[in-house]
Amino acid sequence: MPPLDFRSLRLFVDAALAPGETVALERSQSNYLGNVLRLSEGGTILAFNGRDGEWQASIRGRKRPDSLNIIARTRPQDRLPDLAYVFAPLKHARLDYMVQKAVEMGASSLQPVLTRFTQVSRVNGERMRANVIEAAEQCGILGIADVAEPVPLDRYLSQRQAQRLLVFCDEAAETTNPLRALQSELTVANGIDVLIGPEGGFAEEERALLLRQPRTLRLSLGPRILRADTAAVAALALVQAALGDWTGPAPGG
Repeated sequence: MPPLDFRSLRLFVDAALAPGETVALERSQSNYLGNVLRLSEGGTILAFNGRDGEWQASIRGRKRPDSLNIIARTRPQDRLPDLAYVFAPLKHARLDYMVQKAVEMGASSLQPVLTRFTQVSRVNGERMRANVIEAAEQCGILGIADVAEPVPLDRYLSQRQAQRLLVFCDEAAETTNPLRALQSELTVANGIDVLIGPEGGFAEEERALLLRQPRTLRLSLGPRILRADTAAVAALALVQAALGDWTGPAPGG
C-alpha cells in the first residue's frame, strides 16, 4: 500500500480523475484555496472523488484558483469495510462530531433511525454529507460513506438484510467483556450494522423487537452510561478491533 502523504492538502472533487484532466473548482473550494490557504497557480494538492483513487493535482488560475490539472495517481482506490453505522440523531454540533468520528472509524454508510426517545426528528442530510467529506479529506480516506435518509427504527429493521450481523449496543445489557463477545462472532462476511440508540435509551418494545432480529449481538459498553456520541466511537473501535479492518482485510473484502 502506498504511504500516506500527511502534509499535502487533500480535496474532494465530484468529477472524473485521470491524467491531463482539468477539474473546475467550486466557489467555496476556490475561496478556501486562495483566500484561506493563500495557495496560487502552480501549487500542488491531492484530489480524490471516492471512485478513482487519489491524484496529485496542480492549481490553475491567475487571479484566484479556479481549476485543478490532474497529474498522476498517488494511491489506487480502495474499498471501505462493509460497516454500517445506525444511530438515533443528535442535535447540531454533537451530530457533526458523531458523523465525523464514524467516518474516521471506517463506517461505509450512515443510517439515522427514529426511536421513541429520539430528540431530533429532522436531519440535515447535506450537512451530514459535508461532514463525511471533511472527515475523509482530513484523514486520508479515499471512499465516501453513504448518507441515508432517516427512517423509523421498525422500518429499518424490516428492510435490513437478515444475514448481516447487527451489533445492538444496549445500556441495559449485562456488563460482560464486549471484545470477547464480538470475537465469538467470527462469520462477518455479509457485513456488520452497529446500532446506537438515543440519549434516553431504547423503549422496552424496541428492545424486544431488536432481540427478535436474526444474527443480533446485544452488547454492553461497560459499567458507565456513555453519551451517544461517545458510545459511537467506543462501539466502532471495538468492532474494528475484533472483526473489522484493524485485524486484516475488511469484512466482505
